[in-house]
Formats: sequence, structure tokens, C-alpha cells
Amino acid sequence: MVSLWENWRRGAGMARRGPKFDTVGGPSTYAVELTKRNAELSLTKQSADSGSMRVNLSWRMRSSDLTGRPRRTGSLRHPLRMLKPDVVQAHTQGVVNVDLDLACMYELVDGSKGVVQPLGNFMGDMNGPPFVKLSGDDRFGSPSGETIYVNLDHKDEIKRLLFFVYIYDGTPAFDRTHAILSLFPSNGPRVEVGLDERAPQARSCAVLLMENIKGELMVRREVRYVYGFQAELDRLYGWGLQWGRGYKTNKV
Repeated sequence: MVSLWENWRRGAGMARRGPKFDTVGGPSTYAVELTKRNAELSLTKQSADSGSMRVNLSWRMRSSDLTGRPRRTGSLRHPLRMLKPDVVQAHTQGVVNVDLDLACMYELVDGSKGVVQPLGNFMGDMNGPPFVKLSGDDRFGSPSGETIYVNLDHKDEIKRLLFFVYIYDGTPAFDRTHAILSLFPSNGPRVEVGLDERAPQARSCAVLLMENIKGELMVRREVRYVYGFQAELDRLYGWGLQWGRGYKTNKV
């Protein structure tokens, strides 16, 4: 007969051997969530530092902003569900008047620097410098969101990448939207960073910094909100680029 002490020791041992990072989903949808407590991850140690990596931004609007009061639902088995705000997918501009853009500042080993972003139509290049390419501009928060691709086969030529989000049009609404930045390496788990902190007046947010440190590719959660745009993020991280006013081209 197994004693309660032995059962406790087995459970404690499994907990000690468990993953260091917060995980999301089951084995088929395994993801690592970068949080304040566990903010860094080595892609190299995860064997996730080669091939094409997809970086995706998706966002949803909290339903309390549509109805005025969130609908509280819960049960005896899951009483904490009553405390979580309902969220709905924002499909059209009529649902949410906010345009979140995903962008990336890059610095290569040879010293060249720049930005990949919808504003100004700086879409980047996958097969040549900066080895970062924006797939398109989603203005309405569709389920597919916005995506940047990074060619990690050229990781030795990349010094650092800063993935950030800014609100191009509409009122500041980081406090009304729930956004998630997801990294999909060609190998290894998905990596997620949630933008769920309250910053009602912020217009930009540095989300994730990727750095090549002595051949090891590291990613670190930032989630640092600023009240300006790219130039303020540039000063915060010492990029040293020259910024000017830019506009998006109208889509038919």
C-alpha cells in the first residue's frame, strides 16, 4: 500500500521536473508563454533557431466595450470564470475603431539598421538583408492578424530585432483590446507574449526583443508601452534611426 507521504513526494518530484515556463495548450498545441516571471527563452537551446519563423499579431476587443457591461458567466466548478472579461473577435472597423500594426526594427551584424512596417511601405526582404519581411497590413483585426517572417538561416547576420506594435489610426485602445504576439519557429514550441496590461493612453508597445548573443539566439519579453510612436521606441532602445512623418496608401 502506497503511503500519503510517498504520493506527496512523487507529486513534488514531478513538479520540480516540470517546465520552467508557463505553458499553454496540450501536446499538439504546445506553447511557451513569456511572462514577467519567466521573460527569456533561448531559441537555440530549443533547436528553433533555423528555417523560416513566423511572427504573428492577433487581437480581440473586450466585449465590455461593446455592451457597456460584460456578461458574467460561471459555474460551481469554475467560479473564477465570472471574473474574466468576455472577448469577441474584432472583424470589421464598425466593431472596433483601432488599427494595430506589427513592425520590426532591425540591426544587422554589419551595422545596417532599419525598420520593417506597413507605414511607408517598408515591407522588407526575406532572402536578402534584413531577412525580415512583412506579409501585409491587416486593418480590421481579422483572425489571421498581421504576420512578419524572419529567415533564421541568416541568424549569424542578425544582431537584434525589436518587434513592436503601434496604433496608426483611431484612439489609443491598448486597454480595450487583448493582443497576442506569437512566434512560430520551424522547430520547437510556439512562443507567446500577451499585451494585456493596462496602458489606456499609449500608442506604441515594444513587445519582444530577439538578440544574437555569442551565437545563441535569445528572445525576451519587453511589453513596454510608450505614448509616442517609433521615434520614442528608438530612443528607448538606442537604435539611432532618423524618423519622419509617414502615411499608409489607401486600399480599394
